[in-house]
Amino acid sequence: MQEKIYLGGYTKRISQGIYEAALDTDTEKISDPQNIISIKGATYIAYDPQGRHLFAIEAKDGQGGVASYDMAGHTPKLINEVLAPGSSPAHIFFDADRSLLYAANYHKGTIQVFTVSPAGQLAEVTVVTHEGHGPKPEQDAAHVHQTILTPDKRLVSCDLGMDQVDTYDVSADGQLTHVATFATPAGFGPRHMVFHPTQSIAYLLGELGSAVIVLNYDATKGSFSPLMETSLIPDDWTAFNGSAAIRISHDGRFLYASNRGHDSIAVFSVSPDGRKISLIQRISTEGKIPRDFALDPTEKYVLVVNQDSDNGTLYRRDSESGFLTKIQQDIKTPESTCVVFVR
Repeated sequence: MQEKIYLGGYTKRISQGIYEAALDTDTEKISDPQNIISIKGATYIAYDPQGRHLFAIEAKDGQGGVASYDMAGHTPKLINEVLAPGSSPAHIFFDADRSLLYAANYHKGTIQVFTVSPAGQLAEVTVVTHEGHGPKPEQDAAHVHQTILTPDKRLVSCDLGMDQVDTYDVSADGQLTHVATFATPAGFGPRHMVFHPTQSIAYLLGELGSAVIVLNYDATKGSFSPLMETSLIPDDWTAFNGSAAIRISHDGRFLYASNRGHDSIAVFSVSPDGRKISLIQRISTEGKIPRDFALDPTEKYVLVVNQDSDNGTLYRRDSESGFLTKIQQDIKTPESTCVVFVR
């Protein structure tokens, strides 16, 4: 079986934009990625399988924003782009139920909301600006790093600069109303979050703290409360590390997170109620600065991309133990920072 993969990334050195590859599950090999869209700074991408639209971050002529592409034909077609002066976002998330696209802008400290027409046309409707800072040099201002949806379809933002997680109600037309704030320990630097598939539990990754906090989510208030915290790196690791991506298996039994610096994926088992995680494996990513990784649709495989060494590594995943086993390395993934398996 062939599984399609899209790769986004920086275009500062050798990358030409967005690449496509395929995972052959019979041979357990990923093909050499091919450039399919020439675009600058597509560091994060999102896919709408129903409309067959691809959304990408874009940096162009001193402006930053998002672009939309029609992927239904043999060749991707640009639908439109929405750009503004200054830095581009760091993360985008597609809300299929409301046909909205959310963008987290790290440098501007903003959340942008775009409507998505049935034809894939983007239009900005809302901008929310955060103001604040934290104790570390990287926290000189608000730095929104991710937006995702709660199980009850509220919007959550992770602000690395403010050590803060904010919850918003979302109207049908994309307007945001602030509901609650959770403050992390000082210097934690919240980057990304995932939710348990069946429990009201979230897992918050701290880029600066190199740790994960397990959170209880109270849907009646839209608020979070901490349950436990655990490190992503060994106790004796003293060199640089900045944790990056976090994923959870569909059965909720295993949690995965990447470390840039230690250059590894940390694997955790998750208790049946989701409230406790336990480290069971750390495995090298066979490259430098693993910015992103993803489980394939069957969850039998994991692909990680190393931003600075321009290579990817494929692992076989044991669904019973959660363990990863390397089966392919040195896949050519130029400056890649985002992995999307197309379902």
